[in-house]
Amino acid sequence: MTRPTLVHALCAAALLGSASARADIGITDPAGDFLPTYTGARTGDLDVLSAFVTYNPGSNTFFLSSTLAAPLGTTSTAFYVWGFDRGQGTQRFVGGTPSVGAGVSFDSVVIFRLDGSATVNRLVGGGSSALPGAVTFSGNTITGTIDAALLPTLGFAPTAYTWNLWPRDGAVPAASGVAAISDFAPNGSNAPVAIAPVPEPETYAMFAVGLGMIGWLRRRTRRS
Repeated sequence: MTRPTLVHALCAAALLGSASARADIGITDPAGDFLPTYTGARTGDLDVLSAFVTYNPGSNTFFLSSTLAAPLGTTSTAFYVWGFDRGQGTQRFVGGTPSVGAGVSFDSVVIFRLDGSATVNRLVGGGSSALPGAVTFSGNTITGTIDAALLPTLGFAPTAYTWNLWPRDGAVPAASGVAAISDFAPNGSNAPVAIAPVPEPETYAMFAVGLGMIGWLRRRTRRS
């Protein structure tokens, strides 16, 4: 293995170590569990397989991520709604027949769209914030970072917020209510926000070794 290749390998290992710290965060959701009230497209990108939300106290941001059962964009009318309970959440989807929203409480929503934009709607407390370019997606996974100042507390600390994710098919008229919602993740409850994981000491060590080797190679190059 050449020296540059070794450096690349060390940096890659460090990145993998950092990513693995998130492996046990969040929820998983059964495949194919479309709601009985749903009337939209039954495509994989409207079926949640896993999701998590982390809070980073240092940057005061929330990081939201979900993996779907098919690549994002399979359904051009899909969008993704994260309901947050900041302390005054209520169950807003329990009025239908059959009732499908028990346990899903929220007082604000964050909407991710396929054009890369996000919108934060504070249903309690008022106000809306448009965030172009806040969302990225790759294959089956969609992610975004939201400034926590856009989701101010209504009684809970940010680390005590809870959330639920529901994809919607925009081809179903909004007036249809829950008929446009394909899935709740998790089912019948909210999930807790997690503290953003800190890379383990060995991850920092990997980066330090890699950076040290890069510096050494640069010095060798200058002397050559």
